[in-house]
Amino acid sequence: MFSNWFKRRPTRPSSRHTGRWAVAIVAAIVLLLGGALSWRWSREPPRFLTPPGTAAQPVVTGYATVDTLIRTIDWMLEKPGGYLSNDIAPPGVWLDNMPNFEFGVLVQCRDLARVLRNDYSRSQSQSTEDSDLAIAEPALNFSNDSWIFPTTESKFREAADALRSYRARLADSDESNAQFYARADNLREWLAVVELRLGSLSQRLSASVGQARINTDLAGDPAGRASTPRPRVVLVKTPWLEIDDVFYEARGTAWALLQFMAAAETDFEGVLADKNAVVSLQQVMRELEEALAPVASPMILNGKGYGFFANHSLVLASYLSRAHSAVIDLRELLAQG
Repeated sequence: MFSNWFKRRPTRPSSRHTGRWAVAIVAAIVLLLGGALSWRWSREPPRFLTPPGTAAQPVVTGYATVDTLIRTIDWMLEKPGGYLSNDIAPPGVWLDNMPNFEFGVLVQCRDLARVLRNDYSRSQSQSTEDSDLAIAEPALNFSNDSWIFPTTESKFREAADALRSYRARLADSDESNAQFYARADNLREWLAVVELRLGSLSQRLSASVGQARINTDLAGDPAGRASTPRPRVVLVKTPWLEIDDVFYEARGTAWALLQFMAAAETDFEGVLADKNAVVSLQQVMRELEEALAPVASPMILNGKGYGFFANHSLVLASYLSRAHSAVIDLRELLAQG
């Protein structure tokens, strides 16, 4: 009977050991699900270039531009994960690429809504502004990261609803109080804003490697003065942690502009043909399409200009600079009689 003392008694795992394993398994599952959701929510959207005129989209001047703006706002709100820039919980709070992409899209939506309100919908400077656009434009300019009372999403939906009302009045032949004036000077007003945005983004992207730039703030104006003096040579460099933020903001800008350019090609078809400027607009769109080519690298590289590794910011800056130059040429064509 003493032989039982020499037998190895089976050991049972302690409840503490079992609890640790359970916690580890749950944590692994949460991380895997969070990683999968983060990957899906961070995917860039496909392009929905506006068709010229279909049964669902009547051929009414201005319809393509307003409809594309509405669809772009809807994408920000309804895409996988919804609107992410104001998320305060994981996995949305961990992400930064898509929120910066959203911001680039949002800035273009704000610019277009402002031009719609101040130029496209008004025949002259003393004409009355459209009531729906007077709601949409300030709603889009609401804070982009408010998560409570009111939320950013609620204000953007308010803007989209006002734009839908304006679009419906545009398409209604019985309504005479909604107009969209497709004139060369109006298109130039929007392109002037686009020109400034592209120029700024090109400079910010180029600053990823740091540059010593000659101060040209007052070039060409000997009598010009600035509020504070600046050195002749200015050192500009994007902080390392902000390089991918600027990159994805620029990608969002290019994506939104590509949609809006396609809409302008439809609504301003007669004006562009009269100025022989259709090809110039298509050249802008071609550069924007190249700027949106898929990124093969799992991360945004920041190599030196002629270094061993690539610099994705400089590549994107090249395309946006060419689009910027094409916009300048297009504006000059539209200004000619």
